[in-house]
Amino acid sequence: MTPHLQIAPIAPNGPEFSRIVLGLWRLASWQMTAQQRVTFLEKALALGINTIDQADIYGNYESEQLLGEAIALAPHLRDKFQFVSKCGIKLVSDNRPAHGMQHYDTSAAHIIASAEQSLHAMQIEQLDLLLIHRPDPLMDADEIAGAFQHLQDSGKVRHFGVSNFTNSQFELLASRFPLVTNQVELSLLHMQPLHDGTLDLCQRLRIAPMIWSALGGGSLFRPLHEQDERGQSISTVLARIAAELDSSPSTIALAWILQHPSRPMVLTGSGRIAAIEEAVNATAIKLSREQWFALWCASAGKNVD
Repeated sequence: MTPHLQIAPIAPNGPEFSRIVLGLWRLASWQMTAQQRVTFLEKALALGINTIDQADIYGNYESEQLLGEAIALAPHLRDKFQFVSKCGIKLVSDNRPAHGMQHYDTSAAHIIASAEQSLHAMQIEQLDLLLIHRPDPLMDADEIAGAFQHLQDSGKVRHFGVSNFTNSQFELLASRFPLVTNQVELSLLHMQPLHDGTLDLCQRLRIAPMIWSALGGGSLFRPLHEQDERGQSISTVLARIAAELDSSPSTIALAWILQHPSRPMVLTGSGRIAAIEEAVNATAIKLSREQWFALWCASAGKNVD
């Protein structure tokens, strides 16, 4: 039985998101018809997922439009989901012929134009959360704060955050405008946020991090002979704990992340409902400390000191 999926504030006075977030960065590659996209969204909603993660650049600037086509077919979905998008990267693309080279742009004009384009593409009237996608060396915190204030005052975006920011970058922008999350990479193959203070800062501020590539891009589930020694060690421990808890290795890998006291919200990356169900199941798994640290040690390649 699929567990009841918790809906929780991502930050004090922030939006309320499901702890499993429907990540649609691969939507353009799933080759779904518009009606199949509607069915996929409705099945995710039935599992308790109320949050969708997008970005302007996903799918070569096409993913948000594909989502919008589905919402146009099923307008009731506008009120069922919380919508997240990101901006600040300019890709070289046939869909953006004015872009001469790939670069970052966190100017107020680009942030505002990107948010408005995302609303138009997804056929919605308001974003619940807008993130700066990557740190920009030319980031002007005051200018970004001004753009955020404009979008908030105009009713186009409710809340704001960042993605892939260091702690100092986060604190700089947060000193000018309230931020509700930092979306970062975390998995058993990428434990850096556990050690560099990222999750410590989130816990101190009582904001939930959003986690991308929580399954290591699928690398954890390749055949053992295709993995390096570290991957083999992690996969072996995942399989053992999955057997102990009558679960699946992918569910255990996500449960390991969800158990962190910063209360992460995990993004999915699959177009298969079965994979979404496994992610939702992870919210009901409670690992023992020995199980949690067995996985940490397998990833770290050492025992705790």
